[in-house]
Amino acid sequence: MTVSTEGSAAVRPGPPSGPAAHAPGSSGSSDPAPRRALRSRSGLLLLEAAVAFAAALVLPLLARGMRLNPLNRIAQVSGLAAIQLRFALIGLLFVAAVVLAMRLRGGRHFDLATRLAAAAIAGLASGFVAAGAVVALLGTPWPMFGLNGDSGRIVEWAHAVANGQPSGSPVYPPMPLYTLGYYAEWFHGGNTAYAFKDLQILGAAAFGPLVYLAWRMLLSPVRALAFGVVPAFALIDSYKPYSQTVLVLLVPVLVAMVLALRRSGTEGWRPLLLKGAGFGVLLGVLFLTYSGWFLWSAAGVLFAALLYFPWKTGRLKGAAFMGTTLAAFLVVAGRYLMVMLKEGQTTKDYNFRFDNFTDPAYYLMWRTDMPGKVGDWPPPGEFGGVGLFALVTFLCLGAAIWLGLRKPLVVTIAAMFISAWVMRMYIASHMYETQTVQLYTRTNNQLLYCGLILCALVAHLVSLKLAERRTAPEAAAPASEASEASAPATGRTGFPGREGAVIGTLCALLLLLGTVSSSMSDRYMPAQDGTYRILPWVSHTIRQQDGKCPKFAPKGECSKDGDQSWLSYIR
Repeated sequence: MTVSTEGSAAVRPGPPSGPAAHAPGSSGSSDPAPRRALRSRSGLLLLEAAVAFAAALVLPLLARGMRLNPLNRIAQVSGLAAIQLRFALIGLLFVAAVVLAMRLRGGRHFDLATRLAAAAIAGLASGFVAAGAVVALLGTPWPMFGLNGDSGRIVEWAHAVANGQPSGSPVYPPMPLYTLGYYAEWFHGGNTAYAFKDLQILGAAAFGPLVYLAWRMLLSPVRALAFGVVPAFALIDSYKPYSQTVLVLLVPVLVAMVLALRRSGTEGWRPLLLKGAGFGVLLGVLFLTYSGWFLWSAAGVLFAALLYFPWKTGRLKGAAFMGTTLAAFLVVAGRYLMVMLKEGQTTKDYNFRFDNFTDPAYYLMWRTDMPGKVGDWPPPGEFGGVGLFALVTFLCLGAAIWLGLRKPLVVTIAAMFISAWVMRMYIASHMYETQTVQLYTRTNNQLLYCGLILCALVAHLVSLKLAERRTAPEAAAPASEASEASAPATGRTGFPGREGAVIGTLCALLLLLGTVSSSMSDRYMPAQDGTYRILPWVSHTIRQQDGKCPKFAPKGECSKDGDQSWLSYIR
């Protein structure tokens, strides 16, 4: 369901007798049907998806063969280095394929190689985090945190719904519970605890490909990787991957929906209704998976929808598009929505944790309820107590609106940022009166993600302006100077060619994502340090269902519930 290709790079020019003569859709093409299908847009997107998901599984599968003690810090460092080495080598192979495609056959397959390389890097990056989870849980069949905390509740509720019983919480999103319950029935004989370990790893692995494909509705391959996938990796999580995955998918999906609404006035009825139904189903599935982000985003999306509604070009079609979207959403998630509207009014969160005692205007890091050793918090900043990162974020918010004031991509994301900010302050302002939290600290993630995207969009918009300046002389060149116009762009405008920019960007993103993925993997290496590293540590201290201890249990000791020292870490 592609809505926009804003920012996509132009196809490499070629003489009529060269590659352009065989481009998809060119008249007189003699390519066989399978090749034409491969070159169609839908065929290429399917190929990108296949490459991304396959790449996401490579590193976790390789990590299964590592022989090390995951509770030993030296072994953890060696494991991370081994994953990083594999990540870099495989990623560089794809970059090398792009270089070869540029040099062979006049660059005819450069765009295809670029697509596949971008998709592969997105998959490899989340596969890195999944491989880190594999290393952290080597030797134990239990998921992170075993049967304790959220993990224990999810395992228990999934077992209940799989056996036709109600879950312990009617407001908890049903999709993860049913997915875990049925997956356990199919692959683990109904053991939802052991099955949850698999889904933690698979959920982390699927993060990159899903985010990449969602942003491909809006941006070209390299731009989707740079401006959509990279910001999302600040939130990747292998403990409960589904909640963060919904957030990073919801933002591009909602932007794409607003774009489709803007164009609905001139759209044909059939594609209009199909797009509306598609968005409704997709949003319904996301809502069933995790609904919290919809609350924080609602006001901003409503503002963007009213702003870009086709008031002049086609009110009836705009209303039909939104009506179809709403109807499809209700078909998929209507029952759960009614439960949320009814039960959500009486469900209160009275658990005040570390972040509830933090300045509510600070959102750049969420320390969770196990913050570990902290000094002054938030960290003292350089400007009125505000750090450089926050200053850059707000400056980019303003710059993005300045450069893209007429672009729904920018306005919708800025509106979602402001919406989450207002909801955060509203709930926090009533916290003392109601003595409830209502999970307002979760807005940290949405504010951070939208802020990072806005920073990336500034680079996106500036690069588009530079690309226009680089291609303007070519468009203005008269036909008699065609040979001169085909000379390297560097000599005419001072800007390097597109191929060099693509290859350089892929190299930079490969190293950046490798570093970020290593850091996010290290967050869950087992340790007793007062942070979420205790979660996989506990998994190694729980007695297996066959009565034995996990292979690397500390001192060979284990118990029914595992190490309970984590209770003293909660703040």
